[in-house]
Amino acid sequence: MTINLIYEQTPEFKKDFKKLKKRLRTLHEDFNLVKKTTIELLYLQNTDNRSIFPIPELCSQKVDICKIKKFACKSLFGKGSRSGLRVIYAFLKSNSKIIFIEIYYKGNKPNEDRNRIKNFLKNL
Repeated sequence: MTINLIYEQTPEFKKDFKKLKKRLRTLHEDFNLVKKTTIELLYLQNTDNRSIFPIPELCSQKVDICKIKKFACKSLFGKGSRSGLRVIYAFLKSNSKIIFIEIYYKGNKPNEDRNRIKNFLKNL
């Protein structure tokens, strides 16, 4: 049996992405690559490349809230996977759905928006 991941984005994530894309021209291409090389690798092939970190206090039996820390962006020259971009997503275990909650540049914002994540979980 083959598991397929379903990808969705919150409206806030779309807004964050659009804002970052103005500065980082390769973001869309880099984001698709991250989905294949980190998320699909972890959930479809059970291979952890140490890019994804669960946020323990926000995880439950039904949902894992995770942060992608190693995000290589071609627009940020010389940084490689330590570009400073972070992606927060929820993995719904029951139907293998990935919902992207937040994307941000660590230079502009040190940590994820906990209130946004809690509101997302409340409305889930």
